[in-house]
Amino acid sequence: MEGPYKYIRDGNGKVSRVIRIGTRKSQLACIQTDSVAEKLKGLYPDVHIEIVGMTTTGDKILDTALSKIGEKSLFTKELETALERNEVDLVVHSLKDLPTALPPGFTIGAVLKRENPHDAVVLHPKNTGKSLDTLPDKSVIGTSSLRRAAQLKKRFPHLEFKDIRGNLNTRLKKLDEKDDFSAIILAAAGLRRMGWESRVSQILGPEDCMYAVGQGAIAIEVRAKDKDILEMVSVLHDPNTVLRCIAERAFLRRLEGGCSVPVAVHTEVKASQLYLTGAVYSLDGSDSLKETMQTSIASDNKVEERVDEWVQRVGVTANNMPGPAQDASEKLGLDLANLLLSKGAKEILTVARELNDAQ
Repeated sequence: MEGPYKYIRDGNGKVSRVIRIGTRKSQLACIQTDSVAEKLKGLYPDVHIEIVGMTTTGDKILDTALSKIGEKSLFTKELETALERNEVDLVVHSLKDLPTALPPGFTIGAVLKRENPHDAVVLHPKNTGKSLDTLPDKSVIGTSSLRRAAQLKKRFPHLEFKDIRGNLNTRLKKLDEKDDFSAIILAAAGLRRMGWESRVSQILGPEDCMYAVGQGAIAIEVRAKDKDILEMVSVLHDPNTVLRCIAERAFLRRLEGGCSVPVAVHTEVKASQLYLTGAVYSLDGSDSLKETMQTSIASDNKVEERVDEWVQRVGVTANNMPGPAQDASEKLGLDLANLLLSKGAKEILTVARELNDAQ
C-alpha cells in the first residue's frame, strides 16, 4: 500500500496498520511508552504497535556542555527529527520536558491522567526515618532543579544543595553508593512508575515545594497534519489534566521561563473551578513572588463547530474537549503571569537567568 503509513500482512493475509512509537531508551521512558502502547492496543486491537528506541550522541558530549544544552532537550530534538522524517508516528514524553512552544508541524495530541505531580525526598540509607526538617545541619541534598533548590533553600536554611545529574537509576546509585548526599529530591511520579515508592520518605506539599509545569503528566507528540493519528490518540486525553497543564504552560510561556529559571506552579480543579498558583524565585529563594487566581471551567458540553477542532493551545490539541474551558484555562495562565510581571517577576527571573548562565 502506498502513502506515508506502514502496513504489515499476517500469515492469514490480514493487513494491519503499523503505528511506530518513538521513545528514549532510559528505563523510565520505556515504562511510560509501554503504558501508552498498552492503552492504544486495548483501544485499537487491529493496529500493530511498534516501539522504536532512540539513542543520542549525548554520551559523547562533555558533561559541562551537556548540562548547558540539557540532556532531555537533546533527546526531545532527536525524537522530533524522527517524527519529522516519518520514522515514527508518535513520541511519548514527560510533559514537563516539552517546551511551551513546539516547533512548527508538531503538536501534543494527548495529555494522559496525571500522576502525583509533587516532589519526593529519597534519603541515603543511613538517614532512614529522618526528614528534611530533622537532617543535621550542613547535610547535602542533591537536585538538578533550580526550582527545587530555590524553594528548599528558603524553607530549609540548615541544609546545603548541590547539583546531581543523570537519569533516575544513576541518581539513586550516586546516593546509595557514595556519601556525597544525605538525600536527593526527585519527582514522585517517576519513582512510582519505576515501582520505587518504598524509597520515598517524604512527599513535599505545596507549602514546601511547588512543582514544575506539566510535572507528573505523560504527553504524546504527533505531526500536526496527521489528523488520523490525532484522532486516535485524542481519546487518551484526561480532561482535568489537560486544563491544568494548559494553564500551567500558558503561565510559563508568558513569563518566558524554562529550565534555566526557577518557576513553580500548583493547580487544582474543584467544583468546576480551576485554581492556579504560580511563583517565581531568585536562585537562592530569598526573593520571590507568588499569587493564586481561579476561573470557571464549567461547560455545557455542546458539540462545537468543527472549524475550531484543530486549534492548538500552548502546543496542545484537544479536539475532543470543549474549547471554552481550554480558552479559560489558557487565559488563567496568562492573567496570573501578567499579575506577577506587574509586580516585578521579570526582574527576578532576569537576574536568576544571568546568574545561572554565569555558573
